[in-house]
Amino acid sequence: MASDEINRREFIGLSAAGVAGSVLGLRPAAADATQQESWDPTAPMVVTGKALRVQPVLMYRVAQRREATSWKSWGGVQDDQAAESECGRITEELRTLATQAGFPVEMLPVVKARSPEEAARVHQNDYDCVIVYPATGSGETLKACFAQRKDRDTLVFVRHRSGPSYYWYEALSTRYLASGSAQFLQNSCLDHGPVHVDDVVVDDCGKLLWRLRALYGIKNFVGARIVALGGPWGKYAPDAPQVARDRYRLNIIDVPYDEVSGRIEVALRDKDRLRMAQRMAETYLALPDTTLMTDKEFVTNAFLLHGLFKDLMREHEAPAFTIRECMTTILPIARTTPCLTLGLLNDEGLIAFCESDFVIIPAGILLHYITGKPVFMHNSTFPHDRIVTAAHCSAPRRLDGVHYEPVRIMTHYESEYGAAPKVEIPVGRQVTFVDPEYSTRRWIGFTGVVKSNPFYEVCRSQQDVEIQGDWKKLCSEVRDSHWMMAYGDHLKELGYAARKIGIDWTDLSTA
Repeated sequence: MASDEINRREFIGLSAAGVAGSVLGLRPAAADATQQESWDPTAPMVVTGKALRVQPVLMYRVAQRREATSWKSWGGVQDDQAAESECGRITEELRTLATQAGFPVEMLPVVKARSPEEAARVHQNDYDCVIVYPATGSGETLKACFAQRKDRDTLVFVRHRSGPSYYWYEALSTRYLASGSAQFLQNSCLDHGPVHVDDVVVDDCGKLLWRLRALYGIKNFVGARIVALGGPWGKYAPDAPQVARDRYRLNIIDVPYDEVSGRIEVALRDKDRLRMAQRMAETYLALPDTTLMTDKEFVTNAFLLHGLFKDLMREHEAPAFTIRECMTTILPIARTTPCLTLGLLNDEGLIAFCESDFVIIPAGILLHYITGKPVFMHNSTFPHDRIVTAAHCSAPRRLDGVHYEPVRIMTHYESEYGAAPKVEIPVGRQVTFVDPEYSTRRWIGFTGVVKSNPFYEVCRSQQDVEIQGDWKKLCSEVRDSHWMMAYGDHLKELGYAARKIGIDWTDLSTA
């Protein structure tokens, strides 16, 4: 199996052959378009990202003994035998790391580099990131080990106490590494900038792993394909779709409603497909902690939409989907709202958002790939006394990637029509927020703790969240736009990824 064909459901990447087959959990493209797909709530989430290919390099030199003079540098790797032992140690550490990663990663065999010439040959290999282990050796060899392509990345791992000490634990400095933040905005998805002090890890494989997770996020975010049913737009930023194309190379596939309305009508009239959708609706409603508070037919129609939306994603080889005019145009066509449908797609491990707002969608795609979990696009409120309310009608349920949170299936709030989930997030759950400043390259991030799941006259899924960080500063950042939320604390990964691709990142939780 190829390196970027690794997943928890034999997910095989985004190649044309893969999407035509088992990618996205879909049937083959040649199947009858009126057939409804099965839905299995017990199936593990699909993984839509291509594996991160990592090339480890052990840099060292063979020290030659000379009498009555200094003949070796600091460091415990001074000969080929010690280097062979160190290669084994690195291989085992990376093997363990890969099993803990939670995202597809391929660790290539360790390559030894004893000179700039040997280091140069490393870059003939196909990798996304090189991890340099500079045990001993010259500065020229070190620089030759660094990734040579501007859109590829370098991590440097040095040992203090985790094995034989490294000379470059002492010798690394700003002579070889960039520092500060002034140059960050010169970076882009095509040029991740020079090797930086933040790219150095001492001893701790856990710190290596979260950096790799950020790089995996970048790899699958940049150039991502997304179907935009009804076309793209940007809330208060008309240039947002074009900015997303230019800055992040997003491939936005504009699918007009007139191309799908007929397909929806055919599905609604197909008795076999309708019966299957009814069975899936019954399975969903039988899940623990699921309460129906709207017409069951709306839920059935949401499952019909589920299959049709996945058809579009497969046909266009896209792991992501969004829909415009989701509170108006789609309702009379589908005879339900898309709220529950979008939640179902996210719960499967795909990426799905309402409103087709490309102010926020880039942040949602990156956050999804970094976390490996569903993300919740929502409206926010004015912060007060450390509290902000997050609310929308299309929340995922499987926000930890495994379990389904309690839910009430209600009507969509503004229309009082269709099927929309009111998801109850556990009180005390830590979450991460990302808030982009319209279509500028400035993003804000912070964490919070869920305090309650109220029932205000607002969008159905709603949480009052206590802000962790400078909530008063957040008041001056309030915009009538959308945020993204995910379970857990992912600020390190987001900040690291942001620097790589030229996003002006502000972490309010450190303020």
